[in-house]
Amino acid sequence: MSDNPNPDRLPVAVIVGATSKWQAKGRNTVFIHGHDLDESALPAMTRWGLGGALAQTFASSGHLVVLTSRHPDNTKELSDAIAEAGGSSLAVQLDVGSPESVSQAFATIREQAGDPEVLIYNAGYMAGRELPPEQELLEHFPDELFDIALATACKGPFLVAKQVLPAMRERGHGSVFFSNNQYSLRGRRRATGESLYYPRTMMRALAQALTEEYSPLGVHVANVVVDGFIDSPGTRALDQFAQHPELLIDPGAIADAFHYLHRQDRSCWTHELQLTPAAAIPNH
Repeated sequence: MSDNPNPDRLPVAVIVGATSKWQAKGRNTVFIHGHDLDESALPAMTRWGLGGALAQTFASSGHLVVLTSRHPDNTKELSDAIAEAGGSSLAVQLDVGSPESVSQAFATIREQAGDPEVLIYNAGYMAGRELPPEQELLEHFPDELFDIALATACKGPFLVAKQVLPAMRERGHGSVFFSNNQYSLRGRRRATGESLYYPRTMMRALAQALTEEYSPLGVHVANVVVDGFIDSPGTRALDQFAQHPELLIDPGAIADAFHYLHRQDRSCWTHELQLTPAAAIPNH
């Protein structure tokens, strides 16, 4: 890595949670499928889920993209793909549940890249998915699963937003977008194990509060509801999607929606956007 990863002073876009929880060799993919997956036939926009698509889309639009992950080594293949396409990226270690980690990560970002113009919070969790199906009700959840959910969906967005909002306010422009899911709007019985997604409602509430506080100061804040399953190596290999790939949402299309939000004229900002596939997933 050079001493100055951003010599051209490109605008900076930070993707928090840049690699998909469904990546080909990811923990959740291995847990569900029992093995790594072959991703060689997949397009680059799909190989790393939404985080990878967001990173590639903003890199192609001229941003230096900061890829944050608890394990920065996970971002290497994505970084290589961005470089091969002529883009620029920087990998930074970040644990959204740790104030110390968040503070150190953004100190590194400001020092090596500059103040972010765009922050997209894309961290996620798979609450309850490691329990046997008969124990995927809230009454069976260990307390530490709630701690993970709260740290990811509530504490993490607060900590990272606090890091970028002062500079955006001083400049009079910037974008803070939260990648959320349908459980931030309502409960839905698609499967058991969903009750621990309710902290997602707090992420939505934070987006609404920041909209009121920071929109007059030039900062565009939006809650983006991805109402469905995102195409990635791990989801594509699940039985229901292997047979019906049309049920999956194209991560590149989602990334285009985020980029559209960033480019909106401030006289007509969208503060909540719901993205739903045309083919509805039947209830289980």
